[in-house]
Amino acid sequence: MNNFLTADIKEISGAVHYRPAVSIIMPFEPKMESHDTLLHSLKIVTDKITRELRNNYPEEITGLMLQKLKSIMNNLHFNTLKKSIAIYVSPVFEKVLYLDIPVEEKIIIDESFEIRDLVYSKKQQHKYLLLLLSSNESKIFLGDNDNLVRIVSNRSENTNGNDTPEKVANFTDNTSYKEMQMEKFLHHVDHVLDAILNAYHLPLFVVGAKRIAGHFNSITKHSDAVVEYIHGNYEAATLPELADVLQPYIFNWKQVKQTDLLHQLDKAASAGKMVTGIQDVWREATAHKGKLLLVEKDFMYAAEHGATEDIIEAATSLNSFSYIKDAVDDIIEKVLQDGGDVEFTDKDALKLYDHIALIEYY
Repeated sequence: MNNFLTADIKEISGAVHYRPAVSIIMPFEPKMESHDTLLHSLKIVTDKITRELRNNYPEEITGLMLQKLKSIMNNLHFNTLKKSIAIYVSPVFEKVLYLDIPVEEKIIIDESFEIRDLVYSKKQQHKYLLLLLSSNESKIFLGDNDNLVRIVSNRSENTNGNDTPEKVANFTDNTSYKEMQMEKFLHHVDHVLDAILNAYHLPLFVVGAKRIAGHFNSITKHSDAVVEYIHGNYEAATLPELADVLQPYIFNWKQVKQTDLLHQLDKAASAGKMVTGIQDVWREATAHKGKLLLVEKDFMYAAEHGATEDIIEAATSLNSFSYIKDAVDDIIEKVLQDGGDVEFTDKDALKLYDHIALIEYY
């Protein structure tokens, strides 16, 4: 189930489409800017919307919208410690969200609310898993930025001194025995990861000596989850020291996340549970099959409805009754409403997938 589908996002994405739908996403940080500066910014935004509404909509609707917008602006919380706001208003709906992340100003007036930027803003979380390996011990941590919490520890059975001389004598030499014990232990660690990765769908870092990490890489069933192997002996490292080791990798979080998403696509493709390209993704999203939508952040697609609801084609006329300004936004809403998740990538990161891909439930 989608952990990012908050009640607020669900309420907005599920709101009845009713023109004009005004979406405002803008900086709003009272602790950093004066009250007068913020009021001036709000006035500029309101003036832009006023001109747009009066130029394109009847006076009766325009008057109702401006009255609602004025009420919202007059009741904003100037004591908030947040960094931005998202305002959604139509003749039949209104909602204000206070966000923790910086944004660039964006105003959209259309038949449905602008949900893309809101979803994107909600997903800036640096959460990951860390597997710390040695030849006879493993520890798994849940990470969030620089904070690490240990959730699982395992030790190899042969560290308890239970190996008898007779057991060892069955092998040509002690080295072969130790290699077998290490491999047995690493298979056990990999089995433990089954449950961990099923509970936490997060990028995985593996830290350990080069020989141990390489051996684990050769036997693991979870290579699709591993975004980076970090070599070194950190068995005795403290949590702050481990956080320092990871910092260079976490710093480039966008690349970490993108690598993890591409791994997920490969896994879904192998299972026959991935579709790509706007038409196929639209069809499967309409059929309520969307578990995870991956789309390049700036990818948009003007379309029009085909013969049935699950078919779209490239738009040929802006005035067509079946015209869809951006089919990608509609797909985002469909996936969210069905409890799925949405992730954005850089431009051309999904070029081989026609810029958009959908992982289905399986």
